[in-house]
Amino acid sequence: MPTIAHFDLPADDPERAKKFYSELFDWKIEKVEGPFEYYFIETTDLEGNPGLGGGMGQRGSPEQRITNFVGVTSVDEYCDRVKELGGTVLQTKMPVPGWGYLAVCIDTEGNTFGLWEVNENAK
Repeated sequence: MPTIAHFDLPADDPERAKKFYSELFDWKIEKVEGPFEYYFIETTDLEGNPGLGGGMGQRGSPEQRITNFVGVTSVDEYCDRVKELGGTVLQTKMPVPGWGYLAVCIDTEGNTFGLWEVNENAK
């Protein structure tokens, strides 16, 4: 069954946001090597067990908010299902090279969510 696999946290000032969330929740936030500024976020539950992972990068537009990405077997198939069920696909399938594919959708209630397909061969 698909479940939330990742959350994406946009930031106007990633270093400021890193300080805030690390101090507030004790999240481990590490910069990812690569051509753009992006950070992986590691969380734990109240007992210290690994929790949901996330990422943080520069906000792309003023309306961009935290987005939960649901892990699915095929972004293409789920984008079709979103449309069939009355939702909207905002960002069609796009690769995250070496990691997988994502899409961003809106449900029938106006909520934004993402779809995530793991595929290390994504280019």
